[in-house]
Amino acid sequence: MIDFLKKAFQGFSKKVEEEQGEKEEKEKEKNKAEPVKVVEPVKKGFFKEIEKFVIETKLSEENFGKMFSELEDALLKNNVAIDVVSGIKTALKWNIVEKPVKREDVNKIVKDSLKEFVAKIFQDAGQIDLLSKVRNKKPFVILFIGVNGVGKTTTLAKIAKYLQKNNLSCVFGAADTFRAASIEQLEEHANKLGIHVVKHNYGADAAAVAYDAITHAKAQGINTVLIDTAGRSHTNADLMDELAKVRRVAKPDMVILTVDSLTGNDAAEQAKLFEDKIGFDAFILTKTDTDEKGGAIISVSYTVKKPILFLGVGQRYEDLKPFKAEEIINKLFG
Repeated sequence: MIDFLKKAFQGFSKKVEEEQGEKEEKEKEKNKAEPVKVVEPVKKGFFKEIEKFVIETKLSEENFGKMFSELEDALLKNNVAIDVVSGIKTALKWNIVEKPVKREDVNKIVKDSLKEFVAKIFQDAGQIDLLSKVRNKKPFVILFIGVNGVGKTTTLAKIAKYLQKNNLSCVFGAADTFRAASIEQLEEHANKLGIHVVKHNYGADAAAVAYDAITHAKAQGINTVLIDTAGRSHTNADLMDELAKVRRVAKPDMVILTVDSLTGNDAAEQAKLFEDKIGFDAFILTKTDTDEKGGAIISVSYTVKKPILFLGVGQRYEDLKPFKAEEIINKLFG
């Protein structure tokens, strides 16, 4: 999923190494051609003179810009948001431009700079222990939001399976009363998982469905309420207002945004607008198993500074992988 990043970073390091290598060779030739001044070892300046023979060259800002341009193009083409690219450029520039860097140290410096930058993105986004939160409140209400076609309903079912495996009961709230066959789709998942669905007719008030699902959970002593909603275009103000009403009525303990990793830079834009209009606590990236670019995983975290709960890696209920920042960082730079 993120091989492109590793290759792009390695290519950049190689260019810098080659530039430093050329400078080192020129410096060596210069030192050979010029007679060395003999300095008394007892003088204070002796060690300063010795340091001149340690080949340490500096990369100019102009050459850095030329080298980074290819890496920048690769990042943008592979769904890394422009703000993230700018951050990467600043991090690298700070550590290698006009700094004494030996050729053999270039790869390590570049890798450490990028590793620190990406780690900071995930650190700023924070993390959430879902199981701990669910166990501390009953019922724990989760509202699922997202645009059409991102796999929101399937992701909801995967979360239900995950909670069941940890001995936590669930009820579904079929608050997508707009899309044709949405209730039947949710019921199909519910039947496979042995979960009750609270539903109304199509065209009913979605907020009322959410309210009834929570009431049912309280009466039955159920741990978790998982509320499905209609896919909203993040640019449609009326639909976003309706979703905001569902949130006001349901008062969820957690709002999860489902994002399709294949949508690229638009994934970060979706996250930003949903945060501005509705607000959410965490997100789940779907279809990461088929995403050959992978930039969305960094871009969304950077844009909204919200934690990633899970990565969708397939169609089965078990294909929901808890997000671990260190695994992504190790794949990139390990």
